Amino acid sequence: MNILILNCRGFSIHFQLFDWSRRTVLARGDVDRIELGDSSILMEVPGREPYGLDSDCPDFRSAVALILRTLTHPLEGPLERVEQIAAVGHRVVHGGERFTCSVPVDEAVIEAVRGFEDLAPLHIPPNLAGLEGALAHLPAIPHVAVFDTAFHQTMPPHAYLYPLPYEWYETYGVRRYGFHGASHCYAAWRGAALLGRDPDGCNLVTVHIGNGTSLCAVKEGRSIDTSMGLTPLEGTMMGTRCGSIDPGIPPFIMQEENLSPRDLDRILNQRSGVVGITGVRRERPAYLARAAEGDERSLLALEMEAFRLRKHIGGYAVAVGRLDAVVFGSGSGEGEWLVREKSLAGMEQFGIRLDRERNRAACSRDREERISAADSPVAVFVIPTEEEMVYAEEVAALLNGGAPKA
Repeated sequence: MNILILNCRGFSIHFQLFDWSRRTVLARGDVDRIELGDSSILMEVPGREPYGLDSDCPDFRSAVALILRTLTHPLEGPLERVEQIAAVGHRVVHGGERFTCSVPVDEAVIEAVRGFEDLAPLHIPPNLAGLEGALAHLPAIPHVAVFDTAFHQTMPPHAYLYPLPYEWYETYGVRRYGFHGASHCYAAWRGAALLGRDPDGCNLVTVHIGNGTSLCAVKEGRSIDTSMGLTPLEGTMMGTRCGSIDPGIPPFIMQEENLSPRDLDRILNQRSGVVGITGVRRERPAYLARAAEGDERSLLALEMEAFRLRKHIGGYAVAVGRLDAVVFGSGSGEGEWLVREKSLAGMEQFGIRLDRERNRAACSRDREERISAADSPVAVFVIPTEEEMVYAEEVAALLNGGAPKA
């Protein structure tokens, strides 16, 4: 059974094709600059040279068509025909309280997801555009929506409710939802496996690092708290998002700068975080390289990022009770060692002792590494995050009549 996974983002689609009967990857790749012009696709098939093609994609529907043509390319594709795809899994960032697990897609699901656009304005529109484009090209096979928020539906009310008027929760659903669920789910699975334990017997702090960053407290295999909230804006400092700030700042700045709510939302989501501090929009590896070289603003941003990560890790270590491991996603690979080193500095009182040489050597996106010292009571792992594997697992479970995990 071949399962196609589509992760539709701002102006790109990351795709992965699985032969699920063998649990193997047949192809993976990206379509970039959708709607922007100069679009291109790059596909990797195991055992072959990467294949790339420039092809204009004015919308997500045409980008999905390009993916299908590339997967069935007579020389480069792993498939002979599109009909060999049995199902499609779609990453959907927000499911609110309505979607507590993965579901088959129909018109009612699409309309419900559309209602969450205000909660994830950067993510839901491309999620829906890719989903609708795939349905147009592949209408005869099952499509499954896998929600970032579903893994965190195990949080107790005292963790997900805000200290705000309760009727805001009842009327508008104002609560913590959390995101990056597939990433945290995979990190929890692999962290338990590397410890040689059942996931239900592990207490972990999982850290998803990238342009968007979040942490999760995993107690006995279940999410009990996470750093992102009603929207992906809350939590720790990120690439372009501010994370948690004094809630008095937005009304103050709106008055001083005469900003509309939409203006301020754009600033907090797209012009804050690392970009706000450095004043320069760079890819994450370039920013980390500049920090390592001693660039003043980049180093300041790094210290701010690490300080906030350290506070979350410490808080979640207390929340889970007995911490077994901290699990970092591999992030952007080379350069992330500096973030981990600074984030875990001074954490010995929590039983976390880093092996600095192991940490600096752990820059591969293809290999799982243990970077804690040999005598560290708490293990620290770096793992390549295989979110698409979680999505495919969800699709297969639904198709086989089983219960989805996220």
